[in-house]
Amino acid sequence: MANVELTIVMPCLNEAETIARCVEKAHVGLKAAGVTGEIVVADNGSTDGSQAIAEKLGARVVRVMEKGYGSALRGGIAAAEGRWIIMGDADDSYDFSKIEGFVAKFRQGYDLVMGCRLPSGGGTIAVGAMPWKNRWLGNPVLSFIGRLFFKCPVRDFHCGLRGFTKDAYERMELKTTGMEYASEMVIKATLKQMNICEVPITLHKDGRSRPPHLKPWRDGWRHLRFMLIYSPRWLFFIPGFTLMLFGLMGYTVSMPGLSIGGVAFDVNTLLVSSLCILLGYQAITFAVCAKIFAVNSGLLPRDERMNYFFNVLQLEHGIVIGLVAFIFGLALLTTTVVHWAHVNFGSLDYKQTMRWIIPGVTLAAIGFQTLLCSFLISILAMKHRK
Repeated sequence: MANVELTIVMPCLNEAETIARCVEKAHVGLKAAGVTGEIVVADNGSTDGSQAIAEKLGARVVRVMEKGYGSALRGGIAAAEGRWIIMGDADDSYDFSKIEGFVAKFRQGYDLVMGCRLPSGGGTIAVGAMPWKNRWLGNPVLSFIGRLFFKCPVRDFHCGLRGFTKDAYERMELKTTGMEYASEMVIKATLKQMNICEVPITLHKDGRSRPPHLKPWRDGWRHLRFMLIYSPRWLFFIPGFTLMLFGLMGYTVSMPGLSIGGVAFDVNTLLVSSLCILLGYQAITFAVCAKIFAVNSGLLPRDERMNYFFNVLQLEHGIVIGLVAFIFGLALLTTTVVHWAHVNFGSLDYKQTMRWIIPGVTLAAIGFQTLLCSFLISILAMKHRK
């Protein structure tokens, strides 16, 4: 076993109809690629005799008790002896006899080699191999989001046939156990700046007579949710910044009471603009806290920009900024009270006083939130301080 170069890992849950063909093709693929290898079937609790079929054909069966696609793969990869690993489903949708392209990329020094089923990347999708909603909606949209959020270089973000080195896998430090496992692998490899490439493959119609384990809408949402959670910048910071920008634009036209194209912008606009600023500021501060928590938990890698942020912005800076904003807000509110006193606490000019009260309340709220957030960030970032 010490001479094993490549391990082919297949997660398995009741694949008696197809596991034999997959194992046989894997044997052919290892021979054709000219590598010493092994086949590991990570069984996740099959009750149809899949284990016996795989063992009879020379595969090593690893029983994984914890349920889930990611759990099965984690168990199989942990048991792998090869320094290179190729993973793929055991439903005969991927042809394990044609893995020479993956091996060639490993020998060129790539850390993660993704299969590409899409014609844009030279791949092929056989008739009936992929439902229309996956082919034309789910996979293109999720792949686009993956490239946009994480600058991932691959076209087919969710291809199930992929290879990676054992060293790269250990550096990824994957955490998930469900369908998100595949997304996490690509995201982590990208964020850790590993060498990633694609090889064109063919996706065949699977050989099952039963429905697949994959639930397109449910699992598609799980992948999207995971990518959003993994990117606080896109989930919180960018929407927050956009809201604050709209709020500030509203202030520029509503504070002086401008009319543009017959549309009057007055205190009602000012009030809505303040709401946008407050919500936007809260989203931005939440993005910072979420990023720190994700890094501390090992979900995201360390970021040099974050280290710079902590070196420049100390707790004391946040306290000063928060106090200044809070004091300015109180000053505006105090001005309104003084003006009210001048009229013996009678009726005030609504349009005039609201232009003091609304910004005052907004500044006071931002100042107070800045104080609280500064302490929270300081607590979360203790391990990042030099």
